[in-house]
Amino acid sequence: MDPIDSSFIREQNEKGASERAEDVHALTRQLERRGMDVTSLKAKLAAFAVAVPSWGVGTGGTRFARFPGPGEPRHIGDKLADCAVINDLTGCCPTVSPHFPWDETDDYAALRRDAEDLGLTFDAVNSNTFQDQPGQSHSYKLGSLTHAEAAVRQQAIEHNIDCIEIGQKLGSKALTIWIADGANFPGQQDFARSFDRYVASGETIYAALPDDWQMFSEHKLFEPAFYATVIADWGTSLMAAQALGPKAKCLIDLGHHAPNTNIEMIVARLHRAGKLGGFHFNDSKYGDDDLDSGSIDPFQLFLVFNELVEAERRDTDGFRPAYMMDQSHNVTDPVESLMSSAEALQLAYGQALLIDREALETLQDDGDVMGAKALLQDAFRTDLRPLVATVRAEKGAAAEPVATFRASGYRKRAAEARGEAKSGGGGIV
Repeated sequence: MDPIDSSFIREQNEKGASERAEDVHALTRQLERRGMDVTSLKAKLAAFAVAVPSWGVGTGGTRFARFPGPGEPRHIGDKLADCAVINDLTGCCPTVSPHFPWDETDDYAALRRDAEDLGLTFDAVNSNTFQDQPGQSHSYKLGSLTHAEAAVRQQAIEHNIDCIEIGQKLGSKALTIWIADGANFPGQQDFARSFDRYVASGETIYAALPDDWQMFSEHKLFEPAFYATVIADWGTSLMAAQALGPKAKCLIDLGHHAPNTNIEMIVARLHRAGKLGGFHFNDSKYGDDDLDSGSIDPFQLFLVFNELVEAERRDTDGFRPAYMMDQSHNVTDPVESLMSSAEALQLAYGQALLIDREALETLQDDGDVMGAKALLQDAFRTDLRPLVATVRAEKGAAAEPVATFRASGYRKRAAEARGEAKSGGGGIV
């Protein structure tokens, strides 16, 4: 697939450019009255980056069905082409997070060169011990890294070490582990022993990490284990990370909590513990819905970024968590949804940068509840969309990524080149 030509992007950016300039001028005057350095704000927005999941450019599904769309990627090469389009249009997605064995190939050096030719590099690699693969010796039906049988645990450990070795060839610096291990019925699993087995398995994987790597432990409250999940919450994830060592960190997926969980407080707690490693951004109404970021609760997304910006301010050694989107698309075009999420993340980050942190701290210390609440809401209600669009355009990306994508005809060309995918059965990925 040919990329979208930069001249076409510039041509599309010219549409509405004068109106956008007017909006930015008015917004700039407003922000300067509030004491904001708009040049600095634009520079930080321009530097923001989030990784694209390789699996995210394909159609996901529900537990009941999968409805594939036209021009779906057939292999990792197609996935990289789609990821490159997302980066070209948003200007903030220069890295790809691969998943193995889904993205296996015979030549990882060539895969790395192909990515670099598209302007991409690789983010954290992801292992998969939550489904059985063709030809594997042992089943993960009753667990992987925490399985009662040592042979099953060893198989899962070896797969994670293989992922580290692949990641080294790709230039990655982190391994993300999410396991589906848990129980659906009381009595099915011993809580203490299963956690001990997780830590013991993790120690072997941790020992295989290069010195400059990190290992992210991802928690999830439920699904597919509904009665009890081994790594169910941030506290359990923190316990595991603390047991394993300084290279072990916790990863927060925004959809992996009970509804109405105060995720922003979890961000603050894990940062305080020095164990906040990264994020999988998405949104949800009830559970792990894997919807586009900011589509259900944009205020929560803003509050999460409020804590992240505060962590950047407090951490004098440099705070660089790994940001990645993690979505499953069943009724939308995956490329469009990922670009929509990237826009929402840019916006929420920019809004969090508007907060006068010294003023907020004073209001908090003075017990001025209404004042502190109003300060946050003023930042959240500031419409930064014209400025964010301008920052994208100035980087050579699209002021309006989804509209430009549709105008390019990329999806139609992909459908012609790749053909129609066939529907499978149940489809959560």
